[in-house]
Amino acid sequence: MGDEIHVLGAGLSGLSAAIILARSGREVHVHEIREDSGARFDGDFQGIENWTSGIDFFDEMKNWGLDPNEFKSDSFGVIDLIHPDDVITNPRTDGVAFRVVERGTAVHTIDQGFKRMALESGVNIHYKSKKQPEECDIVAAGPKESSAVAFGEIFETEHPNIVAFKLNDKLAPGAYSYMIIIDGVGLICTCLWRKQRGSGRFLNETIAWYEQNYQLHRRPIKRVGGKGDFGLPKKYVHEGRIYVGEAGGLQDFMWGFGMRYAITSGVLAAKAILDECDYEREVRKRLVPLVEASAINRFLMNRVGNRGFKLVANYWMRDQDRSGDGLRFMNWLYKPGFFRRALWPFVRRGMLRKKKLKDGRDIRRMPFRSSLARDSWEPSDRALEIAEEWKSVQRTGGNLSFSESEA
Repeated sequence: MGDEIHVLGAGLSGLSAAIILARSGREVHVHEIREDSGARFDGDFQGIENWTSGIDFFDEMKNWGLDPNEFKSDSFGVIDLIHPDDVITNPRTDGVAFRVVERGTAVHTIDQGFKRMALESGVNIHYKSKKQPEECDIVAAGPKESSAVAFGEIFETEHPNIVAFKLNDKLAPGAYSYMIIIDGVGLICTCLWRKQRGSGRFLNETIAWYEQNYQLHRRPIKRVGGKGDFGLPKKYVHEGRIYVGEAGGLQDFMWGFGMRYAITSGVLAAKAILDECDYEREVRKRLVPLVEASAINRFLMNRVGNRGFKLVANYWMRDQDRSGDGLRFMNWLYKPGFFRRALWPFVRRGMLRKKKLKDGRDIRRMPFRSSLARDSWEPSDRALEIAEEWKSVQRTGGNLSFSESEA
């Protein structure tokens, strides 16, 4: 590598690496094809999990010299867990299970917080800059294809802060929907792990369900969405280039929590360039076992419907009753263990498909699965009304940042 370090992508993983390198005296140039950091997300709420390590992630960030006070976050130790049959229970912990942050270009978002840290560290960020991976030392670009998509609506509400998480194969095929409300702004989102025609109907039906069960009095602002591309590369360093975050397949296949992996991999990439660690070895030791465990969990979730989701929810609550801590169940889900190690060869062959990428890397990626017969149903009257209401909001300026064609 030359005296200059070039990073492709000004997301969390790319900026994490850039900050540490710049503070170590290296000249760092970050190239981002979009007009700003966070432009891909447009005000979406996302969670940073705290269950894959015994260390609170914000403490870990501080140890790396990254300041979590640069962006707004809200911590949660309890959620509404909504079973497929609409029973609501409450996983809880005395500590922090996860934190909710906002993505986007507003000053308080995590993306802009990392951008400020990067600029203050002396990083040169080039927006609207198209750079090829082979021209860069660290590749931190976003997803190219879809393995899953999420659709959401952001709205105003007087409802208190809450995170509600619903396991339901109708509203979110093969996955889950959720509602997050922070300081008068809410997000209702459904995640689709099976490809659908007319995906918007799942969001409308999901909104109708949350409206019926929570006093929201929602006032829609905009609709957002995004895609996730899930795959495991053969190598994480290819032809001298270090692949981090989504570009390196370092994602949570089960729930989609990826920010902790993204930031961690960016830090490890910087340390590798500074000769403080071996990136390939460190990623395989710290992150790949978590990714593989999440892929096994995803494989199992893909093969169950609401009956299986109900069993998961009931087991979660029984485990909390025994241990007194709902976070223990989430810790267990990501531990490799004998059973998961035995399942991994079947998961790798059964769920992942071999592919050679344009940059020459070999990966096993998860394709977007086809819909099932049970995904075809007639929308409720309220869902149809919500669809019409959204059309009216659009006519008066409501923004749609993601369309079904992008999936």
